[in-house]
Amino acid sequence: MTSTESVPAVIVSDARAIELEDWGPLAEATGEPMRQRGKKLWTGEGVLEAGLWECEPGPSRWLFETHESITMLSGRMTVTEDGGEPREVKAGDSAVFPRGWSGTWELHETVFKFYTAF
Repeated sequence: MTSTESVPAVIVSDARAIELEDWGPLAEATGEPMRQRGKKLWTGEGVLEAGLWECEPGPSRWLFETHESITMLSGRMTVTEDGGEPREVKAGDSAVFPRGWSGTWELHETVFKFYTAF
């Protein structure tokens, strides 16, 4: 017989109403410091995590150590995988960055996204 632990669902009806925490300057920024704020909504075992992230405009360089799925709630950015073509990601778009993805993000305006790291 196995036992399961009940975990409450996280339902977000108004992401803008959630108070974000100051996460300090973005370590991946490659230009001027970029202020980021966020809120972890759920964490699981290991690297499992879901939350909200907001970041000021600017250039940044990324190397993903986990998989990440995002849905842009507001803002616009251009992502360019190393050796690939630039792709625009804007409010309403979703994207998945697999573990090992490396490239640049150019945030053209403040972005606000829902993310899941797994």
